[in-house]
Amino acid sequence: MADHNAVDERPFRYDARAAELFEQKWQSYWTDQHTWEVANPAGPLADGWDDIATKPKRYILDMFPYPSGSGLHVGHPLGYIGTDVYGRYLRMKGFNVVHTIGYDAFGLPAEQYAVETGQHPRITTENNVNNMRRQLQRLGLAHDERRAVSTTDPAFVRWTQWIFLQIYNSYCDDNGKARPIAEKISEVEQRDDWGSLSKTERAAIVDSFRLVYRTEAMVNWCPGLGTVLANEEVTAEGRSDRGNFPVYKRPLTQWMMRITAFADRLLDDLDGLDWPEPVKLMQRNWIGRSTGARVRFATDAGELEVFTTRPDTLFGATFMVVAPEHDIVDKLVTADARAEVDAYRAAIENVSEQDRTADSRDKTGVFIGAYATNPVNGAQIPIYIADYVLAGYGTGAIMAVPAEDERDWAFAAKFGLPVIRTVQPPPDHPDDEAYTGEGVAINSDFLNGMPMPEAKAAMIAWLEERGLGEGSVTTKLRDWLFSRQRYWGEPFPIVYDVDGLPHALPESMLP
Repeated sequence: MADHNAVDERPFRYDARAAELFEQKWQSYWTDQHTWEVANPAGPLADGWDDIATKPKRYILDMFPYPSGSGLHVGHPLGYIGTDVYGRYLRMKGFNVVHTIGYDAFGLPAEQYAVETGQHPRITTENNVNNMRRQLQRLGLAHDERRAVSTTDPAFVRWTQWIFLQIYNSYCDDNGKARPIAEKISEVEQRDDWGSLSKTERAAIVDSFRLVYRTEAMVNWCPGLGTVLANEEVTAEGRSDRGNFPVYKRPLTQWMMRITAFADRLLDDLDGLDWPEPVKLMQRNWIGRSTGARVRFATDAGELEVFTTRPDTLFGATFMVVAPEHDIVDKLVTADARAEVDAYRAAIENVSEQDRTADSRDKTGVFIGAYATNPVNGAQIPIYIADYVLAGYGTGAIMAVPAEDERDWAFAAKFGLPVIRTVQPPPDHPDDEAYTGEGVAINSDFLNGMPMPEAKAAMIAWLEERGLGEGSVTTKLRDWLFSRQRYWGEPFPIVYDVDGLPHALPESMLP
């Protein structure tokens, strides 16, 4: 019977000890022979360029690991081994391959560790980077280490800030291309009222075109960490992933990137990508281009604008729903409704956007005591707040047409609100369900008898003629909010004057 505790002394057996010897031998050889180092056409890395100048070229850049912990986790090799195999395959095919990596070294974990221990984030981060570099070398990956960077390197920060300045000093033209903001400034300076505007008013006009701008936005504010958190950094319980501090939704002034200006171009360019169709469909749905109309409803606090893809159903709008965070709520809420509105806001404060908009979620809301005027028939319709409407999506308000929308139907049924069908359902359609299909318009005055496309066009023309709305295109895509940590994050190359207006630093002042 075999002795399983005996040491296997058979020669040439490939075991863990042999693997370590082989790996270390060849890794040392690759390092000594500069096997993975690739020359540049010019500059300090130009030595050896003539030997590879005629080869076909490939550039492989691995996703930057984040040195928040002391080392790699199992998910890192999962991706890096794949790119390494691809790079080696290309080299064997005769390609000139540059394969390198970097370290996403700014971030909240290092900053919070510094708060807890008193150790400077740079020390913690550089220690983690060095350990990750050692681990990557032990994996035998074919990286050109001379090209590796950390995002905290001053020389790298310079180019991070330089890119920010290029975007800040640009606007998007009608063709979906970035152009110098100086061109737009020259254009708006021709306005008749330009000379009478204050410095702040002029800046607001120019900033409304910039691809990077500041605005008040709903964010995940964590007082315990003193910073804004991304959705991924907030747990399902509404607490910070780092430190387990409570997180609150708060409107704060933040920097935004105007990616919505490129929505059409992003959609159109998907057609030319060699991607699987399911992936491209997912991208199209994420951008979510919708054609419809912007409609203005009169209220005691001014106009309340909504975007709808179904302007043909306006005669069936029997109530309005606005996001609890919408700024018009505080202007319209009555004294009798204030307590209930405040309680509702507090109750949904830590609920994620994904949970708020889930179809399976029970519909909740509160009447704010105020009404809006339906522009097509003058009807006074009640205004509710409800968590399924988000301040950052569209206008943060919807016109509710329960007969033609299942979500609105459920809300109307719960709160006993009227239902008016404006599209003729087929004879076998249940009376107690919304009808979301096509049909001719009914109960809609001048639209009656029109099929849906014709009714949409007629309603948009009617609204535009009376200044009550206009045809519009919108997307689910929202401008990108980006912020930084209190200390250990890329500083924006912006300074502020005595009026609080931002000014970009000149490139000569970058690190």
